[in-house]
Amino acid sequence: MYDPKAIEAAIAAHLPCLHVQVEGEDGVHFTGLVVSEAFRGKRKVQQHQMVYRALGPAMGTEIHALALTTLTPEEWESLRAELESRGRG
Repeated sequence: MYDPKAIEAAIAAHLPCLHVQVEGEDGVHFTGLVVSEAFRGKRKVQQHQMVYRALGPAMGTEIHALALTTLTPEEWESLRAELESRGRG
């Protein structure tokens, strides 16, 4: 069983991350948000593959599922601004 913080650490050790957050309660199914400059110019599938490579053989074995949201820093700032404006309305 994996701890979300261990997954965050593994991702951050292999990718330059502005933000990384992983959640999951059962130790095998997780959701994650990863914001990295390394994603710039890459398609979503390529971004996800980069994260999966960072997790190595644990992905698909000990980690059964990881539902990812991957963003560039600009996408992250845009999303945060949108969420903040909704909260003030």
